[in-house]
Amino acid sequence: MADVTAPAHPRLRTAIGEFDRVLGGGLVPGSLVLLGGSPGIGKSTLTNMALGNLAAAGRRTLYVSGEESPAQVRLRAERLPEGALAVPVIAETDLDTVLATLEAERPEVCVLDSVQTLHAADLTGAPGSVGQVREVAGRIMQVAKAADIAVLLVGHVTKEGALAGPRVLEHLVDCVLQFEGERERTYRTLRALKNRFGSTNEAGVFEMRQGGLVEVLDASARFVGEATGKPGSVVLAAMEGSRPLLVEVQALVSPSELVPPRRVVNGLDRNRLALVLAVLGRHAGVGVGGADVFVNVVGGVRVDEPGADLAIALAVASAARGATLGGEGRAMPVACFGEVGLTGELRSVGHPDRRLQEAAKFGLRDVVSPESAPSVRQALRAVLGTSVPGRAAA
Repeated sequence: MADVTAPAHPRLRTAIGEFDRVLGGGLVPGSLVLLGGSPGIGKSTLTNMALGNLAAAGRRTLYVSGEESPAQVRLRAERLPEGALAVPVIAETDLDTVLATLEAERPEVCVLDSVQTLHAADLTGAPGSVGQVREVAGRIMQVAKAADIAVLLVGHVTKEGALAGPRVLEHLVDCVLQFEGERERTYRTLRALKNRFGSTNEAGVFEMRQGGLVEVLDASARFVGEATGKPGSVVLAAMEGSRPLLVEVQALVSPSELVPPRRVVNGLDRNRLALVLAVLGRHAGVGVGGADVFVNVVGGVRVDEPGADLAIALAVASAARGATLGGEGRAMPVACFGEVGLTGELRSVGHPDRRLQEAAKFGLRDVVSPESAPSVRQALRAVLGTSVPGRAAA
């Protein structure tokens, strides 16, 4: 292995800072990147913007659309930065024609939107079937590696949010990106689930506007500024990849007429909510077994880390008691982070110093963490006072 020569290929930067950072510094020539996300989330907008910036920088680009006509692609490009209109586009679903175009044009970067619409004529099965997707991805990979073409494959997702198609597709590509968010909200999050050329601990935040996607370089400022500070509201000091992010977590607890009562979660893991509610009832005397519980991360951001447990606990307890965390008339809301254990203890999470620094940066002086409160009960008493019972529920 030491005798293998690795020619230095400079990365192709898209001039979209959040996108390049998640990729590990830009696109690697000859690499395959799979970008998945729900319909209407902004996948095509993001790839159009990236190709437009690369074309404006003098790079050879190509956009292959299997779902839209060239006229439809142009309509979207017209509202994006000017370089988007300079990208060559073809509307084609036949794999052999697409590969012949790649070999003839030799673009440096190509977008295939989407991989599930391409089909190989020599195989049976409808486009998007397991055999077709495997064959399409394998043959595209061979051409991309041989010609040093960076290929962005846009992929569909299932109703559960997982990437559609055979698992082998994720193994074939070099990088798997997930574009998340709610279509009704403006914020989008880009995460790397796999990256052979960079870290998977990075995430980018975007805002969808009329003129395309805009990078949100300081998302914490927006979310903290919109925090209500009312009963059921708390600020979570989360980590999105390698950077801290402050988001507001809200909870609503109301009497239920249903059996069993509803548990509705947006932006968090439903199983973590069930765990936290059980701990609150058993170890903190906050029982909500007969009530509907709604928990939401404001802004459409999704948080997938155990450090959000304490925010769920504080928000639900505050909503159940109808009391503002830290008392009425506060200028700034309470912030928190920490994992909740099954025995009621608070466990430490990664990067506590960076979380505390981010909170202090925006004037959040009251931060509840495993260092300041070793248990859920003590954390609740610190911010809710005497509204928390003194002993655990039986």
